Amino acid sequence: MITYKSTEDFEKMRKAGKVVSNIHYEIFDKTKSGMTLLDLDLIAKEIIEKSNVTPSFLGYHDFPAHICASPNDVIVHGIPNEYVISEGDIISVDVGVIFQGYHADAAFSFGVGEITEEEKNLLSKTKYALHEAIKLVKDGQKLGTIGNKIDKIAKKSNLGNVKNYVGHGIGQEMHEEPQVPHYGKKNTGFELKTGMAICIEPMFNLGTEDNYVDDDGWTVKTIDGKKSAHWEHTIGLTQEGIHVFTENLF
Repeated sequence: MITYKSTEDFEKMRKAGKVVSNIHYEIFDKTKSGMTLLDLDLIAKEIIEKSNVTPSFLGYHDFPAHICASPNDVIVHGIPNEYVISEGDIISVDVGVIFQGYHADAAFSFGVGEITEEEKNLLSKTKYALHEAIKLVKDGQKLGTIGNKIDKIAKKSNLGNVKNYVGHGIGQEMHEEPQVPHYGKKNTGFELKTGMAICIEPMFNLGTEDNYVDDDGWTVKTIDGKKSAHWEHTIGLTQEGIHVFTENLF
């Protein structure tokens, strides 16, 4: 269901988004070789517990952790485990929290230590695609125009644009209508209106866009084993304008 938010609702989402941003910063700042993905989940857990929020992910369809931690060829929905982080890894972290009944959700990807120029380009182009898409968010905008922009950046950069996982509306539920695809035709599709909030979350791969779900039922991996990146923000079409509630602190 599509929901519309009041100024008070958006303020709750802004506060949730600030906690998400804090989690991103602390994980980015503290991650180093030798840590495990479970260590990253613990960082998020500690911030959530001291911030007067509850986790969006923990228990969602029985998901067992506070964050999704997706290394290298894992595109999205990686379950934190004993995987030991090493120099040259790319780690994608997705996290959501709830403040007084309202969600905020965001993801980012980063390299551990030295990574290749090709991998740096993957990270920068995925982040760039998200930021360029956000610039298009406004009352009356069609989602096809936003998706088209993301897809063009991927194609120009010779990167695989994952199409079978999409963004979404957000508010009192983590996943609401509308679905927000990262491809499309300009001036077509669902029309955004003031009072809505959406998550845009491009996922680009160094190789093909094709992927599969691992045996755990969650972990989505590139079919060719090449690395992936994922960037996401929660954006509100508020009465005062467009606001990114989960802006990075780094």
